[in-house]
Amino acid sequence: MGQTPDNAGEEQAAGARSARLMTWPDLLERPRPAPSATIRYGEDPLQVVDLWLPEGAGPHPVVLMVHGGCWQTGIADRTIMNWIADDLRKRGIAVWNIDYRGVDRPGGGYPGTFQDVAAAADALRAHAAEYRLDAGRVVATGHSAGGHLALWLAGRPRLPRGSPLRTASPLPIAEVVSLGGLPDLEEAAREPGSGCGTEVIARISGGRFAETSVPRLAPLGLPQVLINGMQDRIIPTAYAEGYARPMRAAGDDVRVRMLDQTGHVELVAPETAAWAAAVEELRRALGR
Repeated sequence: MGQTPDNAGEEQAAGARSARLMTWPDLLERPRPAPSATIRYGEDPLQVVDLWLPEGAGPHPVVLMVHGGCWQTGIADRTIMNWIADDLRKRGIAVWNIDYRGVDRPGGGYPGTFQDVAAAADALRAHAAEYRLDAGRVVATGHSAGGHLALWLAGRPRLPRGSPLRTASPLPIAEVVSLGGLPDLEEAAREPGSGCGTEVIARISGGRFAETSVPRLAPLGLPQVLINGMQDRIIPTAYAEGYARPMRAAGDDVRVRMLDQTGHVELVAPETAAWAAAVEELRRALGR
């Protein structure tokens, strides 16, 4: 299915070295690294950002990171990304790892989840000088439902007039790297096997796909890379090219990297071939 990346053979060979797919305990039961600082952008306990700050004077290149969990706080919060955030910090890249109210929390769903994500992103610019962050070229990445939200952040300038999700001056996103993302909410709403279920899609979208489903905002006008596992049992593999086709038709630069011997967890585990591919894309996008 979909396009074959130029380095598909190398990626598949690297993935083949791991015969067993990772499960969540493989990641979550290891020691969890801690961020450099936690910053509030609102009064709710979930309206916070973890900053992972590298050593040195800066200004530091920045990756804006968005966790997944089917847009449900009860499934995941920002700390599920701690290991890859720490890996980027060690590589000299700052990480702005945002949290938000999921559809299962008061104020979450449409429009609150989107308003949280937007406010968390815009707070980066407000704190850039204090923490020596280079806000001039921010690359976004997100895992699973966070892949959708990262792409949506990049599309905010194209939100329709009158939408409660519009803001006056959204943080510019230079590029997006989606990790097992679920970017097309309309497609997911038609597919009960999406991994999150159609009921959750209805709650996060509010039925207002023109504001919440990324292909409706096309073209985003920036490069997008979708990294997906061929053995991902949460997000159907067809979603990547299903998203890429209309975005390319609208004029966007979208690449898909399908990795063999890769499920959903490998995408956010720092020792995997999948994360190595993500680091390669993030460093390229940041000019590193």
